[in-house]
Amino acid sequence: MAACASLLAACGEESGGGGGDLSGSIRTDGSSTVGPLTEAAAEGFQAENSGVKVTVGTSGTGGGFEKFCAKETDVSNASRPIKDDEEVPVCKKNGVEYSELQVANDGITLVVNPKNDWAECLTVDQLAKIWSKGSKIDNWKDVDPSFPDEKLELFGAGTDSGTFDFFTAEINGEEGNSRTDYNATEDDNVTVQGVAGSEGGLGYYGLEYAEQNADKNKKVKVDGGAGCVEPTKETVQSGEYKPLSRPLFIYPSRQAAARPEVKAFLDFYLQNVAELADQARFVPMTEEQLAKAQEKLGALSGGA
Repeated sequence: MAACASLLAACGEESGGGGGDLSGSIRTDGSSTVGPLTEAAAEGFQAENSGVKVTVGTSGTGGGFEKFCAKETDVSNASRPIKDDEEVPVCKKNGVEYSELQVANDGITLVVNPKNDWAECLTVDQLAKIWSKGSKIDNWKDVDPSFPDEKLELFGAGTDSGTFDFFTAEINGEEGNSRTDYNATEDDNVTVQGVAGSEGGLGYYGLEYAEQNADKNKKVKVDGGAGCVEPTKETVQSGEYKPLSRPLFIYPSRQAAARPEVKAFLDFYLQNVAELADQARFVPMTEEQLAKAQEKLGALSGGA
């Protein structure tokens, strides 16, 4: 994180961002996946603007939108789009206007214990068999007859997480369709430690965290119908890693973007997000994705 902050401070100086004369506080909350990216941007921005305090909470994408639509935060970090049927009406009722800005790409990564030498690749059908609502599978041999007689212990995202919503929709065919007898958490580190401590453990979280914890958890390839593909920056950005590649977002409100310190922070974020994503092991956006995000931010702040 410190390296990212130093890099971003340098990039900010080159781009002319930050004059050090801004003040105020900026509140962000939401996805634990996007949180580290926003935190790195906040560190770099605050290095140039000591009068601005940026806080980054990680209550999950759903928890973040709840606070955002209640006007408790300025920016919501999200690993899925805002829900049209649940969250959009609450924001509208409370007069919260916003824009959806993509900031990176990600791949939901399946991980196992380093001692696991059998589950090198899992098919979507096998994953659905394990994770779908009502599943009673608790042994690896029931996933595939060639697998050993080893207790299967599951770890994954909590129901407030955008990672949970995305994973269940893509793997189990319907958002929220998931067995409940697993170790659920909004803290990815809990999953890392759980899988590391269980030889038969299986969990999932974002690619960035998998890269950071490669010594504790081992990535599993996924066969989405076209063969086994390992989640990497390259396979996620190209879309080859199916069906678990996804975009990551921040949602600033129009009201917040009208404040100079928030506008400056958002400009800084997008100006430096390519370097930030690379250094923080996220999958950077394509040039087209970045241009679209900058255009949307311009429309949001320009009409504030």
